[in-house]
Amino acid sequence: MSVTGETGLKQEDTALRQNPHAVKEQREKNLEVAIGRQVRELRKRQRLTGADLAAQTGLSVGMLSKIENGVISPSLNTISALAHALKVPLVQLFSGYEEERGCMHVKAGEGVEIERAGTRAGHQYSLLGHIGSNNSGVVVEPYLITLDSTSDRFPAFQHEGIEMLYMLEGRVNYRHGEQIYELEPGDSLLFDSDAPHGPEVIVELPAKYLSIITYPQAR
Repeated sequence: MSVTGETGLKQEDTALRQNPHAVKEQREKNLEVAIGRQVRELRKRQRLTGADLAAQTGLSVGMLSKIENGVISPSLNTISALAHALKVPLVQLFSGYEEERGCMHVKAGEGVEIERAGTRAGHQYSLLGHIGSNNSGVVVEPYLITLDSTSDRFPAFQHEGIEMLYMLEGRVNYRHGEQIYELEPGDSLLFDSDAPHGPEVIVELPAKYLSIITYPQAR
């Protein structure tokens, strides 16, 4: 949908395509066990005996049994040979492994005070959490921003990604591109942050809002 200059959501826009209640099949936390289960499942699905697969990969039946039972950690060459014999991409043998997922809890008042590139006087940024490299391919930076009487008024921020603001306190006239939005507590603003944006007029102080910035993870 086009969001330029629009206010509010239409009814048809509110249906989310991703089911937030969908639960993925439980995965194994031990890598060797995860690989072994995948090998055994694929072998049986293809109606191969242990002897058949062992012969195709150059492994002994005993070694294959240890791999399938997660007793040993196979080398990359062995995993590659198994994937080739089972006619699947190598990465599929890792598909049952559950990687550790990041989570960060920041108590009230314990956000890290930082200076972002391009920050001007009086814009206090409190970083509320950070998760490093992850499988989503997306970086999320959540900030609590406080503006006071010394804060500069300027619509000069511009950076890659998508940004969402949620107004907590005070009132601000916020510019995005050519549009001005009057933000008061409870209002949100979601926008492409590659356009010039920022607080043009601080109507009521102190002003405080959440800023959540997302952008592609460096590869």
